[in-house]
Amino acid sequence: MAEAAAWSAEGDGVALWVRLTPKGGRDAVEGVERLADGRAVLKARVRAPPEDGRANDALVELVAETIGAPRRTVSIVSGHTARLKKLFIAGDPARLLAALEKTGATKNG
Repeated sequence: MAEAAAWSAEGDGVALWVRLTPKGGRDAVEGVERLADGRAVLKARVRAPPEDGRANDALVELVAETIGAPRRTVSIVSGHTARLKKLFIAGDPARLLAALEKTGATKNG
């Protein structure tokens, strides 16, 4: 999981760091990328504009759908008005980490 350090087990769920591109033309998870400071983030884009929380709502929906988790288990912890966000996904950490690993492996590149 060294290259997929965009997520980690945290309490009764998983913390996930995301770089969001609103008005990105499509809703998609584009794998893991390293920022200039070395941090790993999951790249995501949504069609929704960053107005009235619509891009954040679309991101929550996208992440939940991508990993097969109920929408209510995904929440934005920090970065509500920034491109870089920390999300928390409640649930069995082992199952969630496996789903994220699969996403990172198939979408990374």
